[in-house]
Amino acid sequence: MIKLFRVDFRLLHGQIAFGWANMVGADCILLASDSLIRDEVRKSVVKLSKPTGVKLVIKSLNDSVEALNSGVTDKYKLMVIVETVKDAAYLAEKCECFKSLNIGNTPPIPNSETIGYAVRLTKDDKLLIENMKKKGLEVEVRHNSSDKKIVL
Repeated sequence: MIKLFRVDFRLLHGQIAFGWANMVGADCILLASDSLIRDEVRKSVVKLSKPTGVKLVIKSLNDSVEALNSGVTDKYKLMVIVETVKDAAYLAEKCECFKSLNIGNTPPIPNSETIGYAVRLTKDDKLLIENMKKKGLEVEVRHNSSDKKIVL
């Protein structure tokens, strides 16, 4: 069961490991990232942030789609974390299991608009979000698990 589907360009860090994982009761975290899967040093660093007692899985976007659609992840209380809105849109398009998306942290990039704390969206991001919403996905902005949810 998907407990949280989140965009956070930092992927796994203390806020995720202790705040969000505890709040949603996750027992497994799936990091779906094509860039992370190819970066052994970054993978090693990310693994240090894994909460005790929580399984950590790192997969490419395509392998994540395969795992999510196969049912192999159904036995977990799963958090799925991606780096970008584009990656979230890809997973949401390929998998029927997502009902909502939390956008928690995006990098500051040129020509992006700040939407809430630490969330900056480009014009392309906004179009992808609108498409996800049209397909029935609730999209919300919330940096910390204790923050008030802002539905877009």
